[in-house]
Amino acid sequence: MLELDRLQRRRRNTALVIVLAAYVISFFQRFAPAGIAQDLAKSFQTTASSLGVLAATYFYVYTVMQVPTGIFVDTFGPRRILLLGSIVGAAGSLLFGMASTLEMALIGRTLIGLGVSVTFISMLKFIAVWFDEKRFASMVGVGLLVGNCGSVLAGAPLSWLAQTAGWRAVFVAIACVSLLLGVACWVLVRDRQESTPAGGIRKPHFDRTVVFTGLLQVVRNRATWPAAWINLGVSGSFFAFGGLWATPFLVEAHGMTRNVAASHVSVYFTSFALACVGVGALSDRLGKRKPVLVVGTHLYALTWLIWLSGVALPLYASYAVFVLMGVLTASFTLTWACAKEVNPPLLSGMSTSVTNMGGFLAGAILQPLFGWAMDLHWSGGLSSSGGRQYTADDYQAGMLLLALTAAIGAIASWRIRETNCRNIWTPPSEN
Repeated sequence: MLELDRLQRRRRNTALVIVLAAYVISFFQRFAPAGIAQDLAKSFQTTASSLGVLAATYFYVYTVMQVPTGIFVDTFGPRRILLLGSIVGAAGSLLFGMASTLEMALIGRTLIGLGVSVTFISMLKFIAVWFDEKRFASMVGVGLLVGNCGSVLAGAPLSWLAQTAGWRAVFVAIACVSLLLGVACWVLVRDRQESTPAGGIRKPHFDRTVVFTGLLQVVRNRATWPAAWINLGVSGSFFAFGGLWATPFLVEAHGMTRNVAASHVSVYFTSFALACVGVGALSDRLGKRKPVLVVGTHLYALTWLIWLSGVALPLYASYAVFVLMGVLTASFTLTWACAKEVNPPLLSGMSTSVTNMGGFLAGAILQPLFGWAMDLHWSGGLSSSGGRQYTADDYQAGMLLLALTAAIGAIASWRIRETNCRNIWTPPSEN
């Protein structure tokens, strides 16, 4: 029996590594436009608003897919969904890397978003099924730490690779890696621990009535929505800034070189990744969710005042602010635990996907809206290549949008229901 338990743990951990590797690709694809924003603008001769649309296409489809993904992983399990997602994501990455027009790039980016949109919820489902409930936030923190390696790679390393080998070659290579990971998920990942009496794995069955009843139960639960609003405010501003506008902002508004600006983004993602583990562990250790969320989201919202002030920071100070923002941004990662713990355990995929929609919806709206605000305030300057040159004043309206969005997340944190790190959902009385 001991040998069987050891073997099962080994298989579980191997499968987790593969799932996390797929999540790394997802994070890389999410934030890659930040590292190659200037390359994309040059390749497709785009304005700021068009560049925002290109980057945000990922978020549009990702947002739409969150609830369906929750339904699919609860019904069919993460194994099949990860395989299909990897195939679609690989096709999108290949098309994006070979795109000769902005329209082709938009289609490729859409397919990338469609493919990788299933990864995170699949990871949460895998953790919920295979690991103890009391370790959920800590394990999600570990997953985010590993996944954020992709966002770190999308900063300075991608910028360097794009200048060395070309950004197109990078995305063709990522397509090959995605396809290999999909095959590995099919071979190594298992959807659940329980078996039928005959010893076989219970086959998934899509019961439309059960699925939509479960989804309605999650949506009608008022305790679900504060977590979604925190996600919208904190992760939405994070996705818009770190996912696209941080590097151009630092280059054009603060006069940094491209490599220095990209390294700021890598520092942001690294500090966020490390803090994800700390936030989850701190919450699990305290046995509380709400206090950590309230403090973290409020301090995060306040950091945006630094950029709104327009003050010129010395290099060490700007790095320090990016570290602080990364650490405080990590507070929103508790929202998935909060949503899961106020809904039925069997609906963990749906509850976390509904919560996750908030951040990606905000990212989808804010990235092009930021660019639109910049174009609206554009002073008319042109770069040496003939493209638009933006100033610090052009960026102010966009930065204000992100600051207000972050404030929404902070306000929503007061509405979180404290779960004491355990599932508090109770079945409705039959009387």
